[in-house]
Amino acid sequence: MSEPPRYHINLFWYPPDACWVADVPDLRPCSAQGATPREAVEKVCQAIEAWIAAALSAELPVPDPRYSPALFAAV
Repeated sequence: MSEPPRYHINLFWYPPDACWVADVPDLRPCSAQGATPREAVEKVCQAIEAWIAAALSAELPVPDPRYSPALFAAV
């Protein structure tokens, strides 16, 4: 059995809704929210599985993970 693809997850606090948001840039739209960072990530992992299952069911392509964020160092 092959290992499932590992997609990058952006995790951030969203003040207007007072929640944590987890977003998957390679799978648009695929995101989830939670009261804690852990809850948001757990929910977005479920959303990734559902996203892929829906794409396969509809015979649509599932993109390979390719997103990598820009990292900036404070000077």
